[in-house]
Amino acid sequence: MMRSAMARAEVADNVIDSDPTIRALEERAAETLGTPAALWTPSGTMANLIALSTHLRRGDRFLAPRDAHVLVNELGSAAWLAGGMPEPLEHDAGPGRPSAGAVRAAAGTREGPYYVLRTTLLCLENTHNVAGGAITPPHEHAQLVATAREAGLRVHLDGARLWHAAAALDLPPAALTVGVDTVSACFSKGLGAPVGSVLAGGEEFVEEARRMRQMLGGGVRQGGVLAAACLLALDRVGELGEDHAHARTLAEGLREYGWDVSEPQTNIVLARVPDLLLTLDWLRGLGVLALPMAGKVRFVTHRDLSAGDVEEALRRIKAGSR
Repeated sequence: MMRSAMARAEVADNVIDSDPTIRALEERAAETLGTPAALWTPSGTMANLIALSTHLRRGDRFLAPRDAHVLVNELGSAAWLAGGMPEPLEHDAGPGRPSAGAVRAAAGTREGPYYVLRTTLLCLENTHNVAGGAITPPHEHAQLVATAREAGLRVHLDGARLWHAAAALDLPPAALTVGVDTVSACFSKGLGAPVGSVLAGGEEFVEEARRMRQMLGGGVRQGGVLAAACLLALDRVGELGEDHAHARTLAEGLREYGWDVSEPQTNIVLARVPDLLLTLDWLRGLGVLALPMAGKVRFVTHRDLSAGDVEEALRRIKAGSR
């Protein structure tokens, strides 16, 4: 279905903003995320880099939850290319979630001598990947944004997996972006698009972001071929609950076999094991593929896995443990 939609896509030249399918995607994404405008990007990493490069002046400090994607999974581009000085915030309000007090303390005051670091931006992440797809609920999000505003900070939300949070909470995605200046979201995270993310915000910001995207080589020609897949992906947000149910089934089964597994909030299951590399090799030998994350085994359920696939994985793990 997705490849057929890509083949049928009406296309033009996105570099000069004339591709009708990309334009349709950007308009729909902006409405879905509750912002005036949006910009398609090839990846979530590029979307976050564009946001930080536009928000920050060289040498500005920005705050983000410890192990946020912008800190540990984007190869230092926030510092190297955007010129920002990262400051991690501990998860003192729960997995993946700093408290409003932590933001207030880290932001400091707006006044001070010229030679001290200026803190100008708060980056949030919902869901938090390394914390196991952990959700920041709306009331905590509102407190964090309000605290940032009081401290004079702008707010960027890395919402690569925002769709998962919205599905788990049974809320529209826009309910989780209230008050932010910008938000990124990814169409491949559980939705099945092969390529594509979006960066959303105000119209003036998006125009500046379009220039930055071009600087980073993100301008494409007949991009509607990719945007058609992203449009179809947006129709699938309501199906993510099945992935979450499969993750709960997997976690429950692993616990029955003696694994140390936290209850998943979305579609990521993290398991603590005595020897991470040995366990990953053992799983690979069983035909069960997983990745390391934060010193744990990371299992992800997604739309290409059925309930039967989860049961088969559990069966192999049980048989291999004998």
